Amino acid sequence: QVQLVESGGGLVQAGGSLRLSCAASGSIFSINAMGWYRQAPGKQRDLVASITSGGSTNYADSVKGRFTISRDNAKNTVYLQMNSLKAEDTAVYYCNALIMRYRGDYNGNYWGQGTQVTVSS
Repeated sequence: QVQLVESGGGLVQAGGSLRLSCAASGSIFSINAMGWYRQAPGKQRDLVASITSGGSTNYADSVKGRFTISRDNAKNTVYLQMNSLKAEDTAVYYCNALIMRYRGDYNGNYWGQGTQVTVSS
């Protein structure tokens, strides 16, 4: 059993900052890519940022220069530092990870339960 548990969402004023965390637990052999997605009401779920096990990162154009993704492999945790937040960043943010539960396993695609981020203008 693998779980992703997110924390750090909340209400913040435009221009403010928040830091999201997502910890993976359970039967884990290795974690490949980790990332954050977001879904606003009535819209599809979109990639915000991702990071490989080696530390290579990728960002949506809308968050480049404002958000930073990082990970602590020893803690099986990924972070999203969000600065200069805008009203359009308001969404439910979901953690995602590709996880092998044992040697030889396939890369299972796991999701967290989501955490609400609301930016007031």
